[in-house]
Amino acid sequence: MTFAEGLGIFFEAVTIAFSWPTIGWIVVGILVGIVIGALPGLGPSLGMAIMLPLTLPLEPVNAIILLVSVYSGAMYGGAIAAILMNAPGTSAAAATTFDGYPMSRRGEALKALSISATASSIAGFFTVITLILLSPVLIEVVLAFQSPEYFLIALLGLAMITVISKGSMVKGLTAGMFGLMITTIGTTSFAVAPRYTFQDQLGFTLNDGISFVAVLIGLFAIAEMFKLAGEKGGISRGKTIMTGSVVPGIKSVLSHPVTLIKSGYIGMLIGAIPGAGSTVSTFVAYGESVRASDDPESFGKGNEVGLIAAESSNNGTIGGSLIPTLSFGIPGSAATAVLLGGLIMHGLRPGPTMFSEQLVTTYSLFVALLVGNVIILFVGLFVITRTSIITRVDTEYIIPIIIVLALVGAYGLRGPSQTWLDIWTVLLLGGIGYYMKMYNYSIIAFVLGVVLGGIAETNLDRSLQLSGGSWSIFVDPLNQPLSFVLVVLIAFLLVGPIIKPYLTKALANR
Repeated sequence: MTFAEGLGIFFEAVTIAFSWPTIGWIVVGILVGIVIGALPGLGPSLGMAIMLPLTLPLEPVNAIILLVSVYSGAMYGGAIAAILMNAPGTSAAAATTFDGYPMSRRGEALKALSISATASSIAGFFTVITLILLSPVLIEVVLAFQSPEYFLIALLGLAMITVISKGSMVKGLTAGMFGLMITTIGTTSFAVAPRYTFQDQLGFTLNDGISFVAVLIGLFAIAEMFKLAGEKGGISRGKTIMTGSVVPGIKSVLSHPVTLIKSGYIGMLIGAIPGAGSTVSTFVAYGESVRASDDPESFGKGNEVGLIAAESSNNGTIGGSLIPTLSFGIPGSAATAVLLGGLIMHGLRPGPTMFSEQLVTTYSLFVALLVGNVIILFVGLFVITRTSIITRVDTEYIIPIIIVLALVGAYGLRGPSQTWLDIWTVLLLGGIGYYMKMYNYSIIAFVLGVVLGGIAETNLDRSLQLSGGSWSIFVDPLNQPLSFVLVVLIAFLLVGPIIKPYLTKALANR
């Protein structure tokens, strides 16, 4: 295909995206997604699943654009409850709570919400543009990732514990290992061998394991409500938050272009790896912002850079996650699995044809994402920021509402057989999270263990099966160069905090 032909197809896709009723479906999808994403425990996959049967009367392009718009809106919407009430609407928004919620606590909810909207939309816009320009190259990069690389990416995320843990490193590692232990509950993915199911003791089975979304709801939403129960007044503790404008938040994002762009591309690249997803990318981007900062101790206390990194990576992941879904029919997350079902339901077969015969449709999705990011920016700055008044409402009204929403979210996570398990998980982890905060155990390290444990274990087993049990598959620079590079990065993260003081001292004495 010549450049002129590709440009012609792109302009045809632009025409489709801006035609009626396509533009209307983009707006509807974004707004529905924001609402669903803001409700703890629901998230983009459930929102897209709800919308999927409603797309049957639509043209294939409009149907897929609607689903993608719901996906994009929900990924942004998860930050709203995360910032205002420490209740991440999606698992990817867990990293947003670390600095977004402390900003609300000190009366800066308006600024935090404007930072979230600006960072999400700009990073999403740039990553989609990059995706359009470099999609053939990015497809080759995705093909280079196999089970060893998936395992090492998960290990890289776990290594971030050494960077992001505050205070005692022992407490950080303990919290991380506790998170990993939770992922060992249930039947393994590679052998029919139940582990720690306690069937005889509990009267019901834990064969399906513990839902990490339920863990996140309990760890953040319920634990924070337990904490607020001992306070009087609103979340912002009486501080004025409705004065001013969204301009300071916009300026904050624009004054950190390196973090914005770097985190967006981290999200895009990790999102393109099947099975990694936005949760992994946001934590990796957040950890990288901590590592690169001159003031790492301020993270977790309302540092704007941490919020920018998390939100940039969050929406940057969306474009990347479409690469394996459209190119190989390999969904990288639950949301893209629903999107894959929508593609097949409407007669669109994922594969090379999506970048040849169906290129107009593919580019139409990308253009819809670009338009969606503009809508997110407008809605986020001029509508969602008004919701910061919630942080002034007395906690006597907020606490029961959040607990009910959290339990409703847990109720709908999995099938009827797991309903009460997920509810008890939310309540139990709420209590554990409360005491972890009280005794300064790293919540971030715990979440990293919960999110990455299953990914690491599954791909470690697959890698060792491929190599016949040989660990050299991870450190072979000739046959596995990408794995070798990842191992070097992991070693750097583990050793860096140890040698950094000595290097700083040596440079100061020069």
